[in-house]
Amino acid sequence: MGTRQEKEVRKMEINCLGCGFKVDLAGAYDDYVGQIKCFACGATMEIETHGGEVQAVNAVTAAPPLSSAEVFVVRSVE
Repeated sequence: MGTRQEKEVRKMEINCLGCGFKVDLAGAYDDYVGQIKCFACGATMEIETHGGEVQAVNAVTAAPPLSSAEVFVVRSVE
């Protein structure tokens, strides 16, 4: 029987520059230069990765502004 080699699994994550949400960069981003979007707040970031390691992260756009309905809760007073 031969020896079994297991592939090392690396988990690449960055914290969103807009809200701090942990953005999971799956294996598809091992060697990547381009934009990604935060799933939590919608902020866009420019990232650069090489060999499965993050090299650079820069903010491109901030999270979109909230509407007044999202900011204020309207309650009726009886």
